[in-house]
Amino acid sequence: MMNVTVVVPTYNGGKLWEESARRLAEQLPTSFRVKVIDSSSTDNSREIAYSFCFEVDQIDQKDFDHGGTRSYSLEDIDTEFVVFLTQDALLEGRKAVSNLLSVFDIEPDVVCAYGRQFPHVDANPLAQHARYNSYRSNGYVTSLDNEYPVGFRKTFMSNSFAAYRVDFLRSIGGFPKHLILGEDAYVAAKALLADKKVAYVAGAEVRHSHNYSVIEEFQRYFDIGVFHSTQSWMIKELGSVEGEGIKFALGQLKFICRQKHYRWLIVSIFTSFAKFIGYKIGKNHQCLGLSLSKRLSMYKSYWNRTE
Repeated sequence: MMNVTVVVPTYNGGKLWEESARRLAEQLPTSFRVKVIDSSSTDNSREIAYSFCFEVDQIDQKDFDHGGTRSYSLEDIDTEFVVFLTQDALLEGRKAVSNLLSVFDIEPDVVCAYGRQFPHVDANPLAQHARYNSYRSNGYVTSLDNEYPVGFRKTFMSNSFAAYRVDFLRSIGGFPKHLILGEDAYVAAKALLADKKVAYVAGAEVRHSHNYSVIEEFQRYFDIGVFHSTQSWMIKELGSVEGEGIKFALGQLKFICRQKHYRWLIVSIFTSFAKFIGYKIGKNHQCLGLSLSKRLSMYKSYWNRTE
């Protein structure tokens, strides 16, 4: 039996959640606790969880918070590790969870680790490139003293498929409440500054991606800008990564040309521009006022709790 609890926040997960739950139930070894935190879904998300004998804890939709809900899930967990999986992430292979946890035995100082993501089969070229660029074939273990990844990139940690030592999470007070996003990067930064290690486990795989529109990318990067503004200590302590956005945009164009998806070139340019503008505005959201910030944001519920 693996000494782990898997936590899945759900809300109207639909068919993708059903497939995700099926793959989770088929993991080896088979004996580990699965806890679903459902934000009052109006579809059959809870019934899907019950059908696989998962535990279900229902909360009000208005009470969902990226960090706060994950911390809430820790309250009755007595296992050594916790894995957080999103409802739209499909585990690849029956040992994805055990592969992710294996790094903790090899590296005792590792307190958080994330797995490799491949795009969903219906992913558009931009979504494909985002996954192939961010999730390479070689894993790593890093600390504050390591040269790779550089600066703020060390805090990269996906909330879609990541594992944590429960005692470390509790030692820092769990995930922070009332973050617009980035609760995973926040914990990784806390780990690095506490002289702990962060790991990327390329052998633990899921399928997870989003076909965002240009407007949605603007909203998402607006929120990232808000996160970097409200948590400026992270960049101050770990260092910024200048030029990463330009490198990503150029790499995206090259990927599209290699794949001969030429009609996506214009979309790629507009998307990169939207990300840049969204991020810059988000970093200066204090000048906009609450109402306009909420309109520009992807995670609008965050601003309800700011009022």
